[in-house]
Amino acid sequence: MYQFFVRRILWMGLVMVMVSIITFLLMHQVPGGPFDREKALPERIQKNLEKKYHLDDPLLKQYLDYMYYAFIPRVTTGEWKPLPENDHLINLKLPIGDNAYIRWMNFGPSIKSASRTVNDIFRDNFPVSAKLGGAAVAIACLIGMPLGTLAAIRKNTIFDYLGMGIAVLGVSLPIVTLGPLLRYIVGVELGLLPPTGWGTLEQMIMPSFTLGFASSALIARLTRASLLQVLDEDYIRTARAKGLREQLVITRHAMKNAMIPVVTVLGPLIAALITGTFVTEIVFGIPGMGKYFVTSIGGRDYPVIMGTILIYAFFLVFANFIVDIVYAWLDPRIRLS
Repeated sequence: MYQFFVRRILWMGLVMVMVSIITFLLMHQVPGGPFDREKALPERIQKNLEKKYHLDDPLLKQYLDYMYYAFIPRVTTGEWKPLPENDHLINLKLPIGDNAYIRWMNFGPSIKSASRTVNDIFRDNFPVSAKLGGAAVAIACLIGMPLGTLAAIRKNTIFDYLGMGIAVLGVSLPIVTLGPLLRYIVGVELGLLPPTGWGTLEQMIMPSFTLGFASSALIARLTRASLLQVLDEDYIRTARAKGLREQLVITRHAMKNAMIPVVTVLGPLIAALITGTFVTEIVFGIPGMGKYFVTSIGGRDYPVIMGTILIYAFFLVFANFIVDIVYAWLDPRIRLS
């Protein structure tokens, strides 16, 4: 078990480094820069701006400096000036002095938003996306798993056809269509829920359902297919032959193994949802992280691009790490070694 954790942590670190290298190289290969305008800036001003953000340094130095400030913790003592270049996401006080802190994760200032750092964006917008994504995941599981289970148990019946029909609808109806449709019908015509905004439970319902419904369709289809396969296994027939009730056969013996493919999909799905969804946040006017995944690329805001990609990569590899642990709980034959 110890070796498993050490090995996975090392692999997670390697994945993060590879993602950072690929992202850094690709964003600098894209034509244009953060200071490009319809009317070009004077050469002297552009050079001063590039010097301010260290964009005139060699690419290797830029990358190493960024990774150093982002991922190497620092211990500070004495007076600390709250400047943009000193803004760290994690600040832990140490019990060795009045002003001793360990500071970690400085993703730098945003080039496009001169008054904000990348960490400011994370503090203000990431919790919103996390709440929206968490609610969407809950809705997806609450709809998808029971729907897929019922369709598998009642194969080729009205329940199966109805459940898979809903699943096909969820897959076929994109968020860019479902979102405005719900806003118009539920929010404008019926007036049951606020059509836009964020901050109250009522404002969370429509965007969470919009985001979770498509994912619930995927989970329902996967749950049905996996459960049907498990129900044909020999140990399920043995359990039934011993006289166990059908409910116990499904819940105690079939569902655990049937959930392995579903859990595999849930890992990256959770990472994708909680780190921001551009379309849903734009449609419902939600101040989340989604727009920064897109607008930072168009604006060549290099620190924001690196920061958002690395945060997404971290949640993705961490979710897969949790999935590997859940595997061993679902199927004791799987050993973490």
